[in-house]
Amino acid sequence: MRNIPKIALLVETSREFGRELLRGIARYAQQHGPWSFYVTPGDFVQEMPKMKQWGGTGIIARVTDASIAKAIVSARLPTIVVGLSSEQKRPDNPLAHFVEIGPDESEIARLAAEHFLDRHFRNFAYVGMEERAWSQPREQAFCSFLREAGYTPHVYRQPKRDRDRDWEREQNILAEWIRTLPKPLALFACNDDRGRQVLEVCQMEELRVPDDVAVLGVDNDDVFCELSNPPLSSIALNAETAGFRAAELLDAMMRGLTQEPTHIPAEVLGVVTRMSTDFIAVNDPDVAAALKFIRRERGNHMSVDDVAESSALSRRTLEKRFRSATGRSILEDIQLVRLERAKQLLLETSLSVSKIATLSGFGSTGYFIQFFQRRAGKTPRKFRNELKS
Repeated sequence: MRNIPKIALLVETSREFGRELLRGIARYAQQHGPWSFYVTPGDFVQEMPKMKQWGGTGIIARVTDASIAKAIVSARLPTIVVGLSSEQKRPDNPLAHFVEIGPDESEIARLAAEHFLDRHFRNFAYVGMEERAWSQPREQAFCSFLREAGYTPHVYRQPKRDRDRDWEREQNILAEWIRTLPKPLALFACNDDRGRQVLEVCQMEELRVPDDVAVLGVDNDDVFCELSNPPLSSIALNAETAGFRAAELLDAMMRGLTQEPTHIPAEVLGVVTRMSTDFIAVNDPDVAAALKFIRRERGNHMSVDDVAESSALSRRTLEKRFRSATGRSILEDIQLVRLERAKQLLLETSLSVSKIATLSGFGSTGYFIQFFQRRAGKTPRKFRNELKS
C-alpha cells in the first residue's frame, strides 16, 4: 500500500490567484489521492514546516524571502515554486532549477495595453509593488508595448523609506503623483490589491473613475473587484488549471517518474471589464456616443444604420468622423465588440459554438468561426479547450 503523500502548500489563501491554485491542487488530490496537506490561511508571508519531522514528501510554494528559499532548497524534496522573481530565475540561484508556475507576464501586459488603446486613451500609467515578483516584469512589458505604439507611460516609484510605504503615508504620495498626470489617464495596476488602492486615492482626490482615471487590475478576484468603488476591471488568469497540472507533475516527481524542469503556465484568460474602465477617450462627442451605444448593446443584431440612427447623424457623416477618431470603421468596431462577447461566452458557459454565434450577434456559425479564427488565430472550440483544459 502506497504511503499517503504529505505536501507543504506555502501559497497565499487571501488572494484569488492563490485560492484558485489551491483549488486545482485539491481537485487533483480528490481524484488521485488521498493526499495530506500542510496549509495555513494567510497572506504572502508563510512559514515552512519541519519537513523531516512531519514526513513531508513534496512542496508547492511561493518563495517570498530568503529563509523560505533556504528551507526549500535544504529539504531536497520534489518542489514546484510559484512566480519567481527575476533574481530568483538567475542561473546561479538554486531556485531557478525548480519547476515554476506562473502566467505569461508579457501577455498580461499586452492585454492591458490593448484594452486601453481600444478605448483610445493617449495617457498611460503603471502602479506596481516592488516587493511582488510579478510587478517589474509587468511594468517592463506594459511600457514596451506602449512605446511600440508611440506612447511613453508614466511609472510610479514607491517611497524608498519603509515608513513611507505604510499605506496611510503612501496614499498621499500616490495621490500627489496621480494628480500631476495628464487626463484622461489609463492606469494599469500590477494586481487587484493595487488597483483598489488606486481607486481609494481617486476617491480621496475627487477624480472621476473612469472619466478622469480608468483603472485596470490583475487576478480578477470577483468579490474584491465588485466591492471596489466603482467595480474594478481586471485581467483573469486560469490559476485553477495551473494548480491541477502542478499537482499532477508533483505526483509524478514524487513517484520518481519525472524530474525534468519545466514551466507550468497559468493561462491569461482575458480582461473582465467593469465600471472602472468603461470609458471611451475620444474628443468627438458623437463618436463617443456611438462607441458607447455599440458596447451597451454588445454589438447584438445591430447594423451600421442602427448606430447612425442612435446618433442622429447621417450614416456617411458618422462613418467619416468615426474613422477619423478611432482609425477603424463602425462595422469593424461592432465586430470587435461581438468577438469579445463571444470570448466571454466561450470561457464562462458551456453553450454550443452555434448558440454563441447567435448570442454574440454574428448569426451565421460558419462566418463566426471564420472571423474568430482570423482574429484570434484559432477556432472558437480550440480557444475554449485550451483555456479550460
